[in-house]
Parts: sequence; C-alpha cells; structure tokens
Amino acid sequence: MKKALVILVFITMAVSVFAMGDKEGTAAAGSAPATIKIGATWPLGDITGKQGSMAAQQAVDEINAAGGINGHKLELIVIDDELKADKGAAAIEKLVTVDQVDVIIGGMASGVALGQIPAMKKYGKVVVATGAASYKVEEALGADANWYFHLHPWDYNQGQSYADGWAAIQAKYPTIKVGRIFLAYEEGAFGKASFDSSKVLFGNAYTFDGAPFKSAAFGGGDYAAVLDAAKQYKPDLFLWAGYDADALPMLEQAKAMKFNPGIYLGAPPGWPADFGKSPLANNVMLYGMWAPAVNDISPASKKFYTGFVAKYGVEPATYFAPLSYSAVYIVADAIKRAGTTETAALIKALEATSYASPLGQTITFSPANIIKHQGIRNQKILQWQNGRQEVIWPFESATSKPVYPFPAW
Repeated sequence: MKKALVILVFITMAVSVFAMGDKEGTAAAGSAPATIKIGATWPLGDITGKQGSMAAQQAVDEINAAGGINGHKLELIVIDDELKADKGAAAIEKLVTVDQVDVIIGGMASGVALGQIPAMKKYGKVVVATGAASYKVEEALGADANWYFHLHPWDYNQGQSYADGWAAIQAKYPTIKVGRIFLAYEEGAFGKASFDSSKVLFGNAYTFDGAPFKSAAFGGGDYAAVLDAAKQYKPDLFLWAGYDADALPMLEQAKAMKFNPGIYLGAPPGWPADFGKSPLANNVMLYGMWAPAVNDISPASKKFYTGFVAKYGVEPATYFAPLSYSAVYIVADAIKRAGTTETAALIKALEATSYASPLGQTITFSPANIIKHQGIRNQKILQWQNGRQEVIWPFESATSKPVYPFPAW
C-alpha cells in the first residue's frame, strides 16, 4: 500500500509540471514556474528594430500581467544585429547556446537574415520572423525549413499587392495616371530584390526603370546621381526602396533639384519617428502594413497603440512595432495551445494560427513559393496628409482619399 501511494504521489507531481522541454521539464513540483524564453534580433539603431523590440516587450509584459502562459512567465532576450550579417549570425548562436531560448522571433534586413540562416538550420529552433522581404532569403531557407514561420510579405507578395493597388486606384480615381515608374533602390539585398521583383511585376503594364544608391544606413547619403536619373526619366510615379535614414535627406535633395513627380513614394521598412512633422513630408506616399489611422477601423490596433503610448510616451512610427507585437502573441498563443515548447508540437500549433492582429487583418499561415509557412501577403498604400499617415488602399481599410498630384516645391 505504501509503495502504491508513493507511486500515485509521484505521478500526481509529474503531471503538474508543464512540459517545457528538457531543461524546464525537470523542475521539481512546487518550485517557481519555469520561464519561457523568447530570443530576438533586430537592428536597434534603426527605428524598425528599436520600436519592434519595444512593442515585443510590451506584448510580453501584457501577457505576464495576465498570468503568463499556463502559469509560466515570458522573458524576452533581444540582441542588436546592427544591420550586419555576422552580428546577426553570432546573435543566433548566443541566443540558442548561451541564453537557451525556446523560440526565436524578430529580424528586419534581408542581408542579415541571409547570414543567420546557417545557424538557424544548425539548431532547428522555431523561428517567427518579422523581417526579410527578399526572395533570396526564401531560396536560402529551402522547402524543408518547416520550423520557419515568416510574417513579413516576400518582395513578390509586396510587388503583386502594389500592382493590384495602383490598378484599383487608377480605376477609382481616373485623374491619377501611372504610365512610367522609376525605382531608386539601395544597393544591398533588400533593394536589389525589390527592383528585380518590381521589374517583373510592373514591366508589362508600365514603362519601368530604376537605379541604385548607397543608403545612409550604410554610410551613403548622396542621392544626386539617382535623383538626376529619375528626373531625366520623367516618371509618373517615383519610388525609392531604402531605410529610414534616407527619407528626409532624399526629399531635401529632390527639392533642391526641383524634382517633383506626380507621385513621390517611399518603401522603407520604417520611417523616422518625426518624419510627419517635416513640411517636406506632406502628400508623400508610402507602402506599409500599418499606420495609427488603422486605429479608426480596428479595435486590436487601438489597443496596441494605446498600450504602446502609455508605456513609452511616444507614438509607434513603423509597422514593425505592431508586427513584432503580433509575433509575441502568435508565439504565446501557440505555446498555450501546444502545452509545450517542444518543436514538433509547437510547429503544429503555429500552423493552426488565426490571430486578429493590430495590423488590421487576421494572420494565418499557408505555403509561399518555397517555404511552408507564410503569414502576411500584402501591404497597404498610404499617404502623409497633414502630419498623419492615412490609408489610401485597400479601399475597405481606407481612412482618406489620395491627394494628387504631389505638389511642386
């Protein structure tokens, strides 16, 4: 009888311990709850990484304040990848081997992601990526990377949504004419992939050309050559693909050159926090997944926005903030449903994700061209109007009508 009682007590104690993998699952019953560690890399010197990490911490704090995940607290460990591939790769190594994280999230630049993939493949940790738009990243991952969940649209997803958007805008607003497009692109993996995919998508429907420039994020900042090429081309739509550090300097140089196309549009991953305060910003268009104006149509967006401002005293200025916030909640929900961070079970739970995000859309995962788990597939077309980003397209999410043409300087 005594032996049977001891066995019964042992079983009761064992099943009360949440199976968080080998290192946490060995904790004795009655001890403090195991901590679930989420590792992340972002470029903290860039607005995308800075606010992405802030929003991720906001989500962690909200989840912990609500009781954690099945009684277990979350911990976020962030490493600055500095927009450098070697730093990003070293960050993955440290997060897995030293910090012993359970899941990896984050990322922004495609060049950094390419450097991280060998380490990711080596360890096979579940990754929920917030960045890396280049198709080259998907090619490097391959079809067997079932541990990789990609939230950010690929460049070909983005390009298709832009093509759809401009066709719809011209149909709805006949005064807006787009026949010639010029793309100024930063010379790295992100910019070159954007040019390649845009040329394929826009090449048949529009007259399309472009030229590279060295981004201020990598020591550049002189845009005279690329702007002169664009001015000579006389585009209806001028588009640049670079980083937030390029936004105002490029506008200033465009003004000095009296280059004012019908549509002036930027497609960086994030914009400077105070960009909208500049008089140069008015009526500049942009591609993105979110803006504070989405608060008007989405309760989830308003909840995120209100919490971010209350916590940090500043307004989120990049869609990487709600995107990173979403990554944490998607991971937390999957762990809760799986009851474990064991890889196979967590992958299965993530595959069943249906998350009503602050981006104004429900996120699910389905196959992309190569990888099995692609989340968001489209961006929005927005415009700075009187210091505020307004959604122009898709029309069901629109918060304003477009102002056209872009004013003369």
